Amino acid sequence: MAHSIEIVQCHHPNWKVTLADSAADNGLHGRLIVGERRPLPKNVEAKLRTVEVRLDRGDAEVDRGVGSNVLGSPLSALAHLVEVLARQPDAAPLAAGEIVSTGVITDAHPVTAGERWHTRISGLALPGLNVQFA
Repeated sequence: MAHSIEIVQCHHPNWKVTLADSAADNGLHGRLIVGERRPLPKNVEAKLRTVEVRLDRGDAEVDRGVGSNVLGSPLSALAHLVEVLARQPDAAPLAAGEIVSTGVITDAHPVTAGERWHTRISGLALPGLNVQFA
């Protein structure tokens, strides 16, 4: 597993987006920054529910969230995807090496050029990530 930061983008004015717009825009997914991969820890299910992520802009905390914000756990979100794919006759199951983003733990926030954002993680042995916006 790895920690990641999703950069969302929306070209619709004032974020007025329908479900169809979101599907057509690949879920408003702009970029995905994936950190260092780590082996799954023991008791991963409980740890993923309670992992905490702090999101900072510069030196100021902007948001904080826990793994249970993602359908109860990022692992639950992954299990849901596996179940949905299994019910689709033309869909291939997940394959080794595929990257699956299970959902965001914090809210999305607007960014401005020149800002430096970073995450801090507690409850799992995963390093945070740093992003500098040009």
